[in-house]
Amino acid sequence: ADVKMLNFFRHLGQTGAIVIVALVVLSVLVKNVWCRYLCPYGALLGIVSLFSLTRVRRNPDACIDCAKCAKACPSLLPVDKLLSVKSAECTGCLECVAVCPAKGALDLSAGRRLPVSARVVAFGLAAIFLGFVGAAMLSGHWQTAVPDALYFELIPNAASLAHPGGY
Repeated sequence: ADVKMLNFFRHLGQTGAIVIVALVVLSVLVKNVWCRYLCPYGALLGIVSLFSLTRVRRNPDACIDCAKCAKACPSLLPVDKLLSVKSAECTGCLECVAVCPAKGALDLSAGRRLPVSARVVAFGLAAIFLGFVGAAMLSGHWQTAVPDALYFELIPNAASLAHPGGY
């Protein structure tokens, strides 16, 4: 499967070229069209964010209504109008929090109003990720069972190989 995927990009056909050109044109016409409407990873992040323990929350008393948060949002969410961002389109990038000039107006928080530092979230996620990678390495699940010599044999012959489903 890896070798077939490599050949998909090495020998791009007419359909692949049309898809790439369409994505480029759509990206020029619509801001973040891939991320907002087509990216499966973005969709997964959005769904997971609905169940997140943290949320971006706006304090209307501290907000100066500059709308910089809404302009910075790659998902084009009206962060400046919401008390709490609860949208599947929010990927938790924290761009809105980073550009907010009013201290305490926009925060990442857990529960009702327990503020959480973006650094704590970043380090926590990195630690979880590294923990999973380390566990996979220690348990022997990190390395592929396919030896390098077999890859060197398969790559030149990839065009003659069929997929397991027969197509």
